[in-house]
Amino acid sequence: MEAPSTAAGAAADALDSQRPPAMLEAVGELMPLLYEELRRSAHRERRRLSGGDTLATTALVSELYVRLANSPGFNTRSHFLAVAAIAMRRILVERVRAQMRLKRGGDQQRVPLDDEHDVEVANETQVLAVNDALQDLAQQSPRLAEIVECRFFAGYNERETAEALGLSERTVQRDWATARAWLKRELG
Repeated sequence: MEAPSTAAGAAADALDSQRPPAMLEAVGELMPLLYEELRRSAHRERRRLSGGDTLATTALVSELYVRLANSPGFNTRSHFLAVAAIAMRRILVERVRAQMRLKRGGDQQRVPLDDEHDVEVANETQVLAVNDALQDLAQQSPRLAEIVECRFFAGYNERETAEALGLSERTVQRDWATARAWLKRELG
């Protein structure tokens, strides 16, 4: 399974190096190259947040594609991955909010999404609390908030976060520790 993602990463890197940044096309060109990488990231995140109602990994990546389809383009592969992390966060938060509405008496009919990698959203209130705290953190330190988006909501590791945000891994490690401490204090 690693060989296709390595080939996709190499193809995406080649894409970055062969064209000037302004020439990179929108999601239609990048999505096939980075699909496996995004799917692994979505799957990790869905597994980490296991709990309530399910949202298939494929459904998350498909929703990501729909959301990013009208984007004008991306400067680099890293730029695309950073935007994808933010979009995944928003999709997950919206999904949890919808689940919470249903729990409070919404009478919408649920349609199960079948996928071999279905995973459940865990503690819905935790996801919403982190999102609210993240909005406060973004007011104080946008970079720390971006790191939390990549690590918590997109499930990126330190290397992937550093690449997506154009930072060194050491900076990501240091800022991730700071952001976790800040979130712990805010969330109690």
